[in-house]
Amino acid sequence: MNNRTELKECEFESLSYKILPGVIDYHCVSHHMDLKHESPFYTEVGTINHNVHVKDISIEENRFFKYHIIKPAGVESTKKVVFLFHGFNEKDWDKYLPWAESICEGTGSSVILFPIAFHMQRAPKHWSNKRGMYKLSEERKKRYPNVVNSTLSNVAISMRLHSMPQRFIWSGLQTYYDIIQFIEECKEGKHDFISKDFEFDIFAYSIGGFLAQILKFSNYKNYFSNTKVCLFCSGATFNRLSPVSKFILDSEANVALYSFLVEHFEKMLQKDNLLNHYIEEDHLEGKIFYAMLDYQKMRCFREELFKKYEDQIYAITLKKDVVIPSYEVMNTLKGAYHDIDIKVDELDFDREYSHENPFPSNGKPSQELTNDFDTVFSKVCDFFNH
Repeated sequence: MNNRTELKECEFESLSYKILPGVIDYHCVSHHMDLKHESPFYTEVGTINHNVHVKDISIEENRFFKYHIIKPAGVESTKKVVFLFHGFNEKDWDKYLPWAESICEGTGSSVILFPIAFHMQRAPKHWSNKRGMYKLSEERKKRYPNVVNSTLSNVAISMRLHSMPQRFIWSGLQTYYDIIQFIEECKEGKHDFISKDFEFDIFAYSIGGFLAQILKFSNYKNYFSNTKVCLFCSGATFNRLSPVSKFILDSEANVALYSFLVEHFEKMLQKDNLLNHYIEEDHLEGKIFYAMLDYQKMRCFREELFKKYEDQIYAITLKKDVVIPSYEVMNTLKGAYHDIDIKVDELDFDREYSHENPFPSNGKPSQELTNDFDTVFSKVCDFFNH
């Protein structure tokens, strides 16, 4: 940190962890009802080793964890907050700290670096153990000789989603409820650095945009009525993403996820009473989650929401992004007939970059990189400030 910002670490306990796979008796708090769940814990497909296939409910790191807050130096309690949501399969905050610092300085807001379930400091450390994960990836390649992009970086998440694709939904919903819990704790005056009457915006990168959109559109208790959402390399529906990458998911996991969430989701909802309850039975967050999976399905419902909040959403895309392509973001945000007035800025840099690493430093500071970074984050701060 520089002398204009401070980095703090705070503790959080997720009260919504009981929604995760591994429980037999579930309880829906908002409907005051018990739900029995009898679907298998996981399918054998994709499993090799039980260090990775532990029951989600029993992973303590995901329930009790620390998150970071970057705040203006010398300010005790801030009234302006920006949540920063990260991308898929991220292990540490290194690349995001300069982003958060830039938003903090440019807006005067405190920036909350809040981890998605089973990511960052919410995942067991051995999922990031290079030697162990390399060995696991090699075993996976033997079992699936045609697998593409299986690496030590993505083998843990790939195996877990391959064997149980619904984890994508449950960890997303857990994180959704965690953010609501966090906001309510702040409103009750329980946060050392955030004022009770705070206002907040969201900066979301990659899959973090999925979470941001569900929070914004469900607008729980009207908490998000005035929240601006800035999407960076983000915003397309799930079936328009291409996440096969050595840093994100391998091809086998991607096929399983796509098959479950897009091709067979309606059948899965009929088989799984718990999933059916959260997606189809009076949980607006579940309905919006469903609307963000497939571009063709629930398009009118989804586009009405984008239209309703068109002046509070802004997207920055990158021309060479192959994971979440610009045109897919525009098709989703602007609607099938391009009649939704959400501003999307497509940028391109005259250097090497990728979706996973828009600002690769390679240890060498370069003026070009600095200029590109400043261009992006001055646009982000302008959006939040006006």
